[in-house]
Amino acid sequence: MPSFPFSQALTANQTGFNPIDNWQYDRVPLSWPMGALVRIIVRATGVSARISIFTGSDNVVQRSPVQSGGTAGVTPSVLNTTPFEFRAAPGDRLLPLIDEVGGVTPTVDGIVEINPL
Repeated sequence: MPSFPFSQALTANQTGFNPIDNWQYDRVPLSWPMGALVRIIVRATGVSARISIFTGSDNVVQRSPVQSGGTAGVTPSVLNTTPFEFRAAPGDRLLPLIDEVGGVTPTVDGIVEINPL
């Protein structure tokens, strides 16, 4: 199960932060003929972060609030954060985009997991 934990302090009004940019699994491998199950768990230190998730041509999550209450540098788990889970087809690009909309500087922490089906 490939996974990619991340932690990033966002700048005020930053848009389009992609935590998995240039990760080797930012595209579902073509060698996984059934595709993949993707789980994204993300949490922020403030209430002004928004996330949009795309896979291939599908918009899985349309600009929704990121769960707040996180601690900077602490990777969230399914015990305290609701994950986003979806199927992705072989060759699909995974594109989680995080925006900061409140003019503050929250930290977002998360983990992206991808499992072949």
